[in-house]
Amino acid sequence: MAKIKLEYIWLDGYFPTQNMRSKTKVEEHEDFKGTIEELSNWSFDGSSTRQASGDSSDCLLKPVAIYPDPARVNGYLVMTEVLNADGTPHISNGRATIEDEDSDFWFGFEQEYFIMDTKTQLPLGFPIGGYPAPQGMYYCSVGGKNTHGRGLVEEHADLCIEAGLNFEGINQEVASGQWEFQLFAKGAKKAGDEIWIARYLLDRLTEQYGYYIEYHPKPLGKDMDWNGSGMHANFSNSVLRTCGSKETYEKICEAFRPVVKEHIAVYGEFNDQRLTGDHETASINDFSYGVSDRGASIRIPIITVENGWKGWLEDRRPASNGDPYKIAGRIIKTVKSANIS
Repeated sequence: MAKIKLEYIWLDGYFPTQNMRSKTKVEEHEDFKGTIEELSNWSFDGSSTRQASGDSSDCLLKPVAIYPDPARVNGYLVMTEVLNADGTPHISNGRATIEDEDSDFWFGFEQEYFIMDTKTQLPLGFPIGGYPAPQGMYYCSVGGKNTHGRGLVEEHADLCIEAGLNFEGINQEVASGQWEFQLFAKGAKKAGDEIWIARYLLDRLTEQYGYYIEYHPKPLGKDMDWNGSGMHANFSNSVLRTCGSKETYEKICEAFRPVVKEHIAVYGEFNDQRLTGDHETASINDFSYGVSDRGASIRIPIITVENGWKGWLEDRRPASNGDPYKIAGRIIKTVKSANIS
């Protein structure tokens, strides 16, 4: 018999930006295979996470994905959904709203973030009381003058790969101390699971460095001449992957036009500070799409066009602090509404 450490991870009830919470359950198993079927539901105090009242505080955690925890002996990371005491999805449970039971939708998220120093409360590379050199030399840079935080970023990449996430890459972004990682998954729910597990591993790792991660889309202030942080959502379904039709792509893009507000509502808090029409963004009040256009709301990748209009689309509007479950759920709903019969 072996003691197994199960880290149950969930999203709390704070609105509009939810936070990760977790606690460890130690179980004794004779031959643990690391599968969802071997796990049971667990409960927590929802009154401490804005998910229940004190006089009826129990909420349930339903395991939905499990990954090896590379930082623990006999450890596993368990992504969960929050349920009410009667077993119905909690109102904070965005994963339960995704209409993609056949995993026809594929998502690739590009997660941008700032690494912050806990002592200075500033991004790495920022001097106290001033600013580093303007953006330009930081993007995909190398060397101690312009590159800050690589040790953390490399260790995080290794942890994600060891955990079995479909981790696809890293790069420094355009501002000092700003980085990005990319994940891809077949199935919207799985894509969301893996982003949240990757965020958990990143946040937990900062505890060893004296850093913290800032997911605010414009942490340096809306008036600063720096790019903000986004979480670009690359998506496709069988239609986009196989149609070979410019007209079909345009119809799907046009389906997004009348529901701009519905998308922005779930694309992340403070996104109005980032989506200004500058710094490779479209205005939060407009909608546009175009081939290879990084200033559009939705970019049609040139590879998709060169492949005979078979591929994917990129929604560039989601903010870095957005919930991938809610983002994917809204995208799927809009794509399915397109009149492409």
